[in-house]
Amino acid sequence: MKHLIMGLAMAVMVFSTGCVPLIVGAGAAGGYKVVTEERTGATQWEDSNISASIKTEFVKDPLVKSLKIDVDTIDGHVILSGVVDSELQSSRAVEIAEQYKGVKSVKNNMQIGSKSFGQAIDDKVIGGKIKAKLINEPGISALNIDVDVDIGRVTLSGVVHSQKIKNRIMELAREVQGVVDVVDNIRLTE
Repeated sequence: MKHLIMGLAMAVMVFSTGCVPLIVGAGAAGGYKVVTEERTGATQWEDSNISASIKTEFVKDPLVKSLKIDVDTIDGHVILSGVVDSELQSSRAVEIAEQYKGVKSVKNNMQIGSKSFGQAIDDKVIGGKIKAKLINEPGISALNIDVDVDIGRVTLSGVVHSQKIKNRIMELAREVQGVVDVVDNIRLTE
């Protein structure tokens, strides 16, 4: 009887607050990413710090002041994607990223212009379809691949261990309806 009451109390706590499953799920997902990631934990940590620091500088900069720029860092190589208002804003974002300690290179995949609400929704749907294809594909660790979509232009970033897997990922992305272009930023492990 004591076990039944404890079990019911735990169930009430879990189901009455959305946070517990979310925290457990986030921890499990994070653990899975570390286990399946092609980079070392130290490299992932460094890359994450570089990306976060650059994003912080973007928000503080009076010209860039943008949360619309996605920053991905893989082994110290930074990839900037998103839609910005002007070439000047794009150039300044690259300049900021290049100045950060630990950055080996910066690739500018930003587009100049604007994105409507409808385009933003379409991009989320395209990104979701690509992620679903990657998850369902045997031999591909979908958590190793970052998928960014801006006005139908897909930017794939991550690290894989073979050219065959890289080619398959690119092929899967191109198969999704609405994809205008696929930018390859997938690196092979050395």
